[in-house]
Amino acid sequence: MKKDRLNVYFDPTLTIELESLAARRKVSKSQIVEAALASYLSPDGDDQREAAIVRRLDRLTRAVERLERDRSISTEALALFVKFWLTTTPPLPDTMRDAAHAKGRERYEGFVEALGRRLAKGNTLTREVSKELDRDPNS
Repeated sequence: MKKDRLNVYFDPTLTIELESLAARRKVSKSQIVEAALASYLSPDGDDQREAAIVRRLDRLTRAVERLERDRSISTEALALFVKFWLTTTPPLPDTMRDAAHAKGRERYEGFVEALGRRLAKGNTLTREVSKELDRDPNS
């Protein structure tokens, strides 16, 4: 089949990459440029790119939906715990408040340290619960 000859100009770095690819694949530079141009001009190319974008958007949408669900569960669990704690914890007498505040600060610092250690190791309660739910066939 007869082919038309074209003279085109490339950036020197692109020329080096083209020559390198042609040598690695053991094909002519013309074959590579022809295949690339055919792919670029193909009407299916746009459809393929659009389909790839749609797949990525679908994955991102599912990930955002999971994050929203997890955030909702976390918020509800925290709110339920706070409500339960506030309704079941009796108020302290004035004479015990200073000691209770000091103990509270000490416990809070311990909590923050433990939280930091767990997060540094990648251990999260959310992951532990997810693993348990994945293992439990009744949930």
